[in-house]
Amino acid sequence: MKKIIVWFRQDLRRADNPALHYAYEESAHILPVYILDDENAGDWKRGAASRWWLHHSLKQFDKDLSGHLAFFKGKADDILPKLAKEISADAVVWNRCYEPWRIKRDKDIKSTLEDDGIEAKSFKGMLIWEPWTIETKTGGPYKVFTPFYKNGCLGSGELADPLQAPERLTYLDKPSGVCTLDELSLLPDDVRWDQKMEQHWTIGENGAWDALMDFIDAGASSYDEDRNRPDKDNTSRLSPHLHNGEISPRQIWHEIRKRQNAGALPDKHVKTYLSEIGWREFSYNLLYHFKERITDKPLMEKFEAFPWDKNKEALERWQKGQTGYPIVDAGMRQLWEEGWMHNRVRMIVGSFLVKHLLLHWSEGEKWFWDTLVDADLASNSASWQWIAGCGADAAPYFRIFNPITQGEKFDPNGDYTRKWVPELKDMPTKYLFKPWEADAETLKKAGVELGETYPDPIVDHSEAREKALSAYDKVKKAG
Repeated sequence: MKKIIVWFRQDLRRADNPALHYAYEESAHILPVYILDDENAGDWKRGAASRWWLHHSLKQFDKDLSGHLAFFKGKADDILPKLAKEISADAVVWNRCYEPWRIKRDKDIKSTLEDDGIEAKSFKGMLIWEPWTIETKTGGPYKVFTPFYKNGCLGSGELADPLQAPERLTYLDKPSGVCTLDELSLLPDDVRWDQKMEQHWTIGENGAWDALMDFIDAGASSYDEDRNRPDKDNTSRLSPHLHNGEISPRQIWHEIRKRQNAGALPDKHVKTYLSEIGWREFSYNLLYHFKERITDKPLMEKFEAFPWDKNKEALERWQKGQTGYPIVDAGMRQLWEEGWMHNRVRMIVGSFLVKHLLLHWSEGEKWFWDTLVDADLASNSASWQWIAGCGADAAPYFRIFNPITQGEKFDPNGDYTRKWVPELKDMPTKYLFKPWEADAETLKKAGVELGETYPDPIVDHSEAREKALSAYDKVKKAG
């Protein structure tokens, strides 16, 4: 009887799981293991919202494995080799992750296991195209998305079909030293801020698949036009499911393509949606190749000369959705309640932080890391550098989103904004995104008292824009 430890990380699913599939094909008795390794993660251990999701994802996945998932807490490079020896494992298998700290640790684990005479195998299960397989014609990494995606990814051949879930698994008994899910301490200790989030999500492999089907049946057919509308349900909301591996990007890709080939989804919308999967792959490409800079230093070194401000009060008002700009405040409040924010609004609130308030993009990165259920080191870092103008293929810094016109354009009836900023629910749409321009009578009828029931704008848009462009001049001179 062959014994194999299957080490689960961000792949909490049975279908299209190459490591689990390998153990199944080997007809092995398996020990499924999850290790919460905050020590090696250091500054990049999961944030609070992500830990909440992980708790519920692990709970559901343990059910899917008939209660056989063994939980551990500590350094994986200590736990796994000892565990493999204890149960006389023939092999330890896992699907690869790409954060720098994980790559280093996993190499050490593989080396230790092999020195002990235990087979160690890793598989591709988190990405479609691994970073070292996509190169420019000169052999280097891509720094621009379009050629990365069109030439590197789409030019690399057809995707293999997703793997089916194993029909039946044979499990080993849990060893000594395991802990319970609750002992991982993933849920909030005191104030249960997470309770509101529960109503917005169905967590787990089945929940991920249901979300994909809901998207295909509704939002996907007009995705290209409506993906920027936060007032419409035209996005897939699959990002937290993807981050935790409850569904694979290959499964999503194949299902979308299948519907396209059947004539159920128009080509234009499929092309746009699949390119968003490509952006996720591009973010991991950047994380892998530029790990020394992407998480905390600007990829464009000239931005090290940028004169960022430090203003704790302004940062807190942004975090709490109290900036006085309704579309910004709506996004930040949605984030607090759902642990998620519409992508267009992420761009608006990000631009506001770095260009209206002149606060360092890493402040936003840290806040998102703690409050997003889909907080992902690659996507979070790359996105914040993109909006700050200092990343790869970034939006130019001088492209400053106007929070007034952005609201008017992408939430034209004000439904999204009124939902998350209810104190403005009776404000006429004409003034919804600029209530300070309304006359006294209009404000009174809407029950709004600026500075009391809703804050005055934290900055003047025009003045903030000029200040940001002036600050950018120093970067241009430094470059």
